[in-house]
Amino acid sequence: MKTDEETHGATGALDRDEYLVALNSYLGGNGEPALQRAYDIGRAALAEGAGLLALARLHHASLQALLLRNASPEERERRLNGAADFFSECISPYEMTYRGFHEANLALRHFNEVLEAEAERIAHELHGEAGQLLVAVYIALRELSDQVPPRARNHISEITRLLDQIEEQLRRLAHELRPVILDDLGLVPALRYLSEGVSQRARLTISIEGPEEERLPSAVESVLYRVAKESLNNITRHSQASCAWIRIARDARSIHCTIRDDGIGFDVHAVMAREGEQGFGLIGIRERLGVVGGTLQINSADGQGTELVISIPAET
Repeated sequence: MKTDEETHGATGALDRDEYLVALNSYLGGNGEPALQRAYDIGRAALAEGAGLLALARLHHASLQALLLRNASPEERERRLNGAADFFSECISPYEMTYRGFHEANLALRHFNEVLEAEAERIAHELHGEAGQLLVAVYIALRELSDQVPPRARNHISEITRLLDQIEEQLRRLAHELRPVILDDLGLVPALRYLSEGVSQRARLTISIEGPEEERLPSAVESVLYRVAKESLNNITRHSQASCAWIRIARDARSIHCTIRDDGIGFDVHAVMAREGEQGFGLIGIRERLGVVGGTLQINSADGQGTELVISIPAET
């Protein structure tokens, strides 16, 4: 049978006897050196992957041992206050790590916003300026076609055909960078447009469900569009599915997105254990969601399709 520490994920850094000795040292008046030891215990526990819950259980067990000793009410209160100070110092590495993560996440979010703004600028230039140049070339070729012999007109027709391909490629690139429909009409219409293209290329029936006219925060719309696009790519490449469903919903606290398919599914634990989660884009999806405070749950099994359950705080 597993011990309580094993059950709750304690590591070698969480040694009860060592913790109790350090705590007693602090309560005995050893001051700053004992607090330094508390910090070292917390830092070692964090480095070895011990959670705050395991650390709190260790502190609780040590505190119980202290309070079992006979003491006056005043002494018990002194021990409790001192133990609280010791525990605060012990968890300070966790607090600093959380702050660092929060600051890094804010920086990543700002960086992502800058990238989206730059992508939007480039996409609009491809739609606007490049499109106007192509129109000017079309007009010039049409005028030239009226002035050259019939044999040369065939060459002009070929050039026009190539320009048509260039225009189509520019339109596709602009849409890949930043779909204009996402800015103009919102997430659900943009997903419908995306799904139409995927359905035609991959013979996949895609159902989109969500509020047509309700707009979400711009950052959330961008992230969910990118996540849905990556997920549909995964479905067409790996799932062998015939149908997929994307559902967007919102309540007072969260924005929810569910992406589901009827494909062959996969062993979630095996895929997550792979270094880099290669082939499924899960790292990229998690990182995108992390920028807006979102979470991802993956439900799948062999032969049972795959479901991604996404939740993002409404006040993002």
